[in-house]
Amino acid sequence: MIHTSNLSKKYNANLVLNIPSLAIPKGQSFGLVGNNGAGKTTYFSLLLDLIQPTTGSIKNNNIPVHESENWKPFTSSFIDESFLIGYLTAEEYFYFVGELRNQNKADVDKLLAGFEDFFHGEILKQKKYLRDLSKGNQKKVGIVAALIGNPEVIILDEPFANLDPTTQIRLKGIIKNLTEKQAVTVLISSHDLMHITDVCERIVVLEKGEIVKDLATNAATLKELEAHFSGAVVV
Repeated sequence: MIHTSNLSKKYNANLVLNIPSLAIPKGQSFGLVGNNGAGKTTYFSLLLDLIQPTTGSIKNNNIPVHESENWKPFTSSFIDESFLIGYLTAEEYFYFVGELRNQNKADVDKLLAGFEDFFHGEILKQKKYLRDLSKGNQKKVGIVAALIGNPEVIILDEPFANLDPTTQIRLKGIIKNLTEKQAVTVLISSHDLMHITDVCERIVVLEKGEIVKDLATNAATLKELEAHFSGAVVV
């Protein structure tokens, strides 16, 4: 589904990302972890054509993302609150995204009805602009908006940050449903090793812009990741 080849990104002489090869098959729940500055957001920004690669390319369903926009109808994302439109209410924003994705108001309302528990009564019918919502509630809006229009690829940067424990648990259920029941390809970056291990069947570790681990998730993965980031030896 997503193929990365000879990809690099430099800022002046500083090489911030260098990935010779990375393939993410359709329907995989893919996790990206690393310390601050490891290159996670840079990779997602390249995947979304927000920045241009220095060398190489990423293909989404065989479409080079920096050469064509044909990948956009089946791809969605939420990176941070800058993706939102602060002067709209949640409903206005959802309907706006729906229009972009050829969904009418009834389609959007039907989708939103399935997220009442996730919203926890704090999003809809509040008559608040998005800019006035808490960081956690802004994130809820962004994540659900990314699900509008039945995308085949969903990219989420730090989706668990700023969410309360109950919402984190509900989000894990949403992600598992997307990948296990709907065969959606979901890419997640996170600093929370426990959550990302729970929801991702594969986890790649970035360090200084390079892949240092590529793990199929199993019962020992969390311990291996914790050991890696603590400098401990797995026994």
